[in-house]
Amino acid sequence: MKRRDVLKRLKAQARASGVSYSEQELTNHTGITIGSTRSTLSRHAEIDDVTARKFFDQFADEFGKGWWR
Repeated sequence: MKRRDVLKRLKAQARASGVSYSEQELTNHTGITIGSTRSTLSRHAEIDDVTARKFFDQFADEFGKGWWR
């Protein structure tokens, strides 16, 4: 999955859920804060599907279990 698609999906879900969304460019990663949950995403152009699912799962507290399916 492309990195920009991961960010686009997170931003759209945050907007649909009415939760705050912010990105902060760090040295080698992008810091993403959705609601009260914060995580980092590496700056690779292509992100493995398994890694993307695990990353999406980190925001299950904000969006609900399995929100990306």
